[in-house]
Amino acid sequence: MIKRFIKYYKPYRLLFAMDVVSAILIAGLDLVIPRFTNHLISNIIPLKIMQPLLYWGMLLVLFFIVRLILHYYVEYYGHVVGVGMEHDMRKDMFAHIQQLPISYFDNVKVGKLMSRLVNDLNDIAELAHHGPEDFLISLVLLVGSFYLMFTSNVYLAIVMTILVPLMLYVGVKQNLKFRSAFRTMRERLSEINAQAEDNFSGIRVVKAYNAELKEQEQFAKGNSHFASSRKYALKIMAEFGVTVKGFVLMITFTVLIFGGYLVIQDMMTIGQLVEFILYVQLFQQPINRISALIMMYNQAMAGFERFIAIMDLKPQSDFPEAIAIDQIKGDIAFNDVTFEYGDRSEKHVLNHISFKVKAGSKVAFVGPSGSGKSTLCNLIPRFYEITQGSITIDEVDIRNIQIKSLRHHVGIVQQEVFIFAGSVGENILYGKADATEEEAIIAAKCAEAWDFIKDLPDGLNTTIGERGVKLSGGQRQRLSLARMFLKNPKILLLDEATSSLDNTTERQIQITLDELAKGRTTLVVAHRLSTIKDADWIYVLTDKGIMEEGTHDDLLNKHGLYHRLVNSEKEI
Repeated sequence: MIKRFIKYYKPYRLLFAMDVVSAILIAGLDLVIPRFTNHLISNIIPLKIMQPLLYWGMLLVLFFIVRLILHYYVEYYGHVVGVGMEHDMRKDMFAHIQQLPISYFDNVKVGKLMSRLVNDLNDIAELAHHGPEDFLISLVLLVGSFYLMFTSNVYLAIVMTILVPLMLYVGVKQNLKFRSAFRTMRERLSEINAQAEDNFSGIRVVKAYNAELKEQEQFAKGNSHFASSRKYALKIMAEFGVTVKGFVLMITFTVLIFGGYLVIQDMMTIGQLVEFILYVQLFQQPINRISALIMMYNQAMAGFERFIAIMDLKPQSDFPEAIAIDQIKGDIAFNDVTFEYGDRSEKHVLNHISFKVKAGSKVAFVGPSGSGKSTLCNLIPRFYEITQGSITIDEVDIRNIQIKSLRHHVGIVQQEVFIFAGSVGENILYGKADATEEEAIIAAKCAEAWDFIKDLPDGLNTTIGERGVKLSGGQRQRLSLARMFLKNPKILLLDEATSSLDNTTERQIQITLDELAKGRTTLVVAHRLSTIKDADWIYVLTDKGIMEEGTHDDLLNKHGLYHRLVNSEKEI
């Protein structure tokens, strides 16, 4: 895992190297200052001559100026490295998520995914910058301090050699609890993110059912769990901090008492004692850095584990022999197709389904809810991979067609229309990114959408809010149809495309759908059977498979399931 983390440093290796060198130089200057102080107290001040005092004072000022310059580089360019790595990780993660199969999104909360993409990577960026820098500074200060203390006074240095490693051992041992505590905290944070995202997305339903109090109670429960886990993590952190501070005070006290004794015995100068006290104060810096680093490491690594968990998910990819197809006729065949969702093992949604659709024809699928009609449509563009059998387009197995190429020729109009936040024009151009404004207007006219678009304040440039909240249901559906006209696919899948509309709007939209279907192979999942009377062929689907097939009139004359479905609709 660490190797995978380190590889993100590669594009910034020069900046990172300069950052590390600057951090080491800062630590080196911090080490020299106590020795300078000792020299001033022991050798310069007793002379009572201003010239050498001013000389050494100016040298010390120069050291401080250099340190400030180095500190600026570390603070700015070090963070630039962290931000760059965060940017690259987020880009890689988002790109990878785009390649994951739809089945992944069926089982993950959007809020949790957002937490992985945003919050976790913020922590990782901080570790990327501060981690190596703090570790090296601490290492240089600890090793350098011990060396310089031994060159100053061996006796006091031996005492320090016993106490400081003991302090580090106890502190690090305590911090072993950090990782699990912060992992739990992050998980609970992502859960309340998911709760909030669900609530905000469905706020109209919440208000319609007067469920505000219920939502508040659910959120309060999740928020309380997060607060408890955070309190526990902070408790561990506080225990660690108190332990370190206690050790620092104990070491300072020991240096003062034992050092004072050595001064009285003429085994140490006052300048050396001051030097040692400064080193004790200096020890707080690496200890504090190590404390922060351990906390930061545990937070970031918990996030990086989740980052890796997503990056290790197998994306949906082309088969090795897959080809791109420029043109298709649109013949479709299902050959003994069986499909089951991964979380419903051995419960087939589709069971040994076989049928053929001729290019340019209109075929409808009807049947009770749960019979697999929508799933059937989702299998054609490979939103899901079939469990058994094959699906072919123009006698080519769709698994042997590159996914992008396959989906280029397939268009889907669904019951639940998704409109992106942005302008009307941007949503239409989703069907063909390089289309001109004139082409977008033609597509809008074909979808009977131009009449309402031209009356909007800014026409195609009108912002329509998140998920097209400023538009009516019919307008959103027409916008999606304009998008489809612009895409101009050879195969069209209409999955209950008008079921959420009122009768008047549905009849108007149906005319547009009939126009859209002309010259295309069209598969219709019907909500109202009256809309598929003109279908070239109709399949009646149940959870046991295809029970009936034929034209509308043929199926009515059989007085079977289709006949019952039509009559039950008339009664409604």
